[in-house]
Amino acid sequence: MTAQCATPAQVIAAAGDAAPSALLVQWAPINGEVIAALPASVRAIVRYGIGVDNVDLAAARARGIAVCNVPDYCIDEVADHTLALALTCTRQLPQTHARILGGEWKITPPAPMAALRNRTFATAGFGRIARAVLARAKAFGFKLAAFDPFVPPEAFLAAGATGITADELFAQADVLSLHLPLTADTRHFVNAARFAQMRRTAILVNTSRGALVDTPALAHALSAGALAGAGLDVFETEPLEPAHPLRTAPNCLLTSHIAWYSDQSVPRLQGLAAEEAVRAVRGEALRNPVH
Repeated sequence: MTAQCATPAQVIAAAGDAAPSALLVQWAPINGEVIAALPASVRAIVRYGIGVDNVDLAAARARGIAVCNVPDYCIDEVADHTLALALTCTRQLPQTHARILGGEWKITPPAPMAALRNRTFATAGFGRIARAVLARAKAFGFKLAAFDPFVPPEAFLAAGATGITADELFAQADVLSLHLPLTADTRHFVNAARFAQMRRTAILVNTSRGALVDTPALAHALSAGALAGAGLDVFETEPLEPAHPLRTAPNCLLTSHIAWYSDQSVPRLQGLAAEEAVRAVRGEALRNPVH
């Protein structure tokens, strides 16, 4: 059965009636209360997407319920969108567009603009999407760097990137692109203290998880001129609140969680998620188990 659920109580009611063998979930919170109430027949929770931060993994593990996701349905789309945000910000396109509409015509940009070949494009995280992003950034001549404490040094070298520490990431990045899962350790990975470490000419791009960034602190950094710009596709609360300071922060490019989308990514996600649910029901090995 299918159900439109936005709260744990709604999930409990729907799952209890259906007694499914696999729970296919998109945005609904699957917390400990939900998992405790699931029928014994449930073998797996399939996240219809990449992130699993809306699923209580510890509670699922305790009940012996597998959790899996679909991590590879939109790698190209997100990587393309990430580069689009980065290039738009670094080349100051919104600012120049606004200046023209305001009646001002100049053949130099609103602010200093270094050549891309003299800038470092750094990713926080080095998974599938981050590597695809760096490959695209390399084509534009960026110097490449990445932070990921779980990746061996030779993996960075194979991608033509320099492995760096978290402190080096914030100090050296001209473009900092986030590609981390959202966990207790990575929530507000970018915060006021980190903005103070960054170059005033740096650009922040986030197409991963909104809560990786302390967004009020980001708005303050942009307004204070402590950061040159930001391109964001994800937010701590979605839709972005009408009164959120990011809406009026300077040099801030906002898109509405569309990085994943193409005409091809939608059916691919649907097919891969359904196939994973079928494998769970049949008791077969899952393609992408999270635990």
